Amino acid sequence: MKLDVLALGAHPDDVEMSCAGTLLAARAAGKTIGVVDFTRGELGTRGSVEIRAAEAAAASQILGLSVRENLGLPDGFFRNDREHQLPLIAALRRYQPDVVLCNAVADRHPDHGKGAQLAIDACFLSGLRMIETLDEHGQPQAPWRPRKVYHYIQDQWLTPAFVVEITPYWPGKWDAIHAFGSQFFNPNADPGAPATYLSGQQFERFMEARAREFGHIIGVEFGEGFTAARPVGVREVTELV
Repeated sequence: MKLDVLALGAHPDDVEMSCAGTLLAARAAGKTIGVVDFTRGELGTRGSVEIRAAEAAAASQILGLSVRENLGLPDGFFRNDREHQLPLIAALRRYQPDVVLCNAVADRHPDHGKGAQLAIDACFLSGLRMIETLDEHGQPQAPWRPRKVYHYIQDQWLTPAFVVEITPYWPGKWDAIHAFGSQFFNPNADPGAPATYLSGQQFERFMEARAREFGHIIGVEFGEGFTAARPVGVREVTELV
């Protein structure tokens, strides 16, 4: 399945929290979108692998994804090496995305920075024909290299290279975030469940404030910020927000 935009995340919910609005905007523009999660989030304090898988499926429905796949890499312990690059290379060749959105280059959770570098290297290596991977039928895959790789901004502040307006898609993003009821603020959650950095109402307010801050930068209500390794080109200057 050929995708226009593929979002990568170290954990289920990384994408929802950081670039769900951008995916919804792309889908509204007629683009095909998908998500590949690296791990099942098995080290998370709250929930379980099974619960998070169900939450990811619910979020996928809200976002209207064409595909969502989990590579099953070890949460907290995956590395940017051949063993962990090859499954991602195979996924990139399977979905042939033009644009890849991936984890923040630096962030509070060490998996996010590791995930960013894993994505950078795999996106390059997937274009090398001498690296062999097989499809689900055991047939050799053709090399594929995405045209653009951008990094969404997560917990820590990073100065964005560009901001995508998501004002019309904010309700959908918010619903996708709250599909992960085991992770984020949930008034109906088990009161005996341990509190985490993400589960309090303060973090929920932060997520909204961050989206409003990015929107404010470009003069709209809500936005999502991205960093880029190279300057971002535009075809028509009058189309800038």
